[in-house]
Amino acid sequence: MRVRAGAALFLSLISLAACDGREESAINNLANGANATQVENSVRAEAQAVMEPLRPPPPGTPGGLPADPQPVVEEDAVDPKGAQGAAQVVQGYYGLLEEKRYGDAQDLWNDNSAMGAEDDARFAARFRSFSEVHANVGAPGNVEGAAGSLFVTVPVQVYGRLAANGKPWYRLRQVTLRRANDVPGSSEADRRWHIESIGPYEPPAQPAAETDNAISATDGLLKK
Repeated sequence: MRVRAGAALFLSLISLAACDGREESAINNLANGANATQVENSVRAEAQAVMEPLRPPPPGTPGGLPADPQPVVEEDAVDPKGAQGAAQVVQGYYGLLEEKRYGDAQDLWNDNSAMGAEDDARFAARFRSFSEVHANVGAPGNVEGAAGSLFVTVPVQVYGRLAANGKPWYRLRQVTLRRANDVPGSSEADRRWHIESIGPYEPPAQPAAETDNAISATDGLLKK
């Protein structure tokens, strides 16, 4: 099955190359004994060079990350148990996806979550639609506690290229991470940040604006 899939991909790349005459060059390379995988990689690289470039929207614009003056900081200056430590886990997760190390990426999920408990092959299959995946990680929110656990959300701008046609793909997502709140009996693994869920980005709620029409405690008590 893998050989057939590779052949189909190669033929699709050849057809794309045919538009500007690179098909003849690829066929000549094969006829002269070149490795098929090397030729495929060469054609792929040339084809992607003429594709629409990946240009994720900048921060503060529609589709971009929130404009925040506090991006993810360098690892040496980060408390791994703090919010920035959680953001680095997210950065590492998408870095593994970029390298197609799906098994290592899945290990960053909570084992008890639906994605963490998923079959390895099924998890990897989720990314077959993309020829490449990248991400820009935004500043994490505040750490919040509940029932012996700590939670934090991290905005992420995910972008890549669709495998079917090479078109750019952009999404703004939100990663929720969880760890144990250093409670007695928790293991070291429990006290590390793990991905709990990934969903659409939700902007933080804005505080209600103050007005001059506030109701006094004595309103309605005065006699007419």
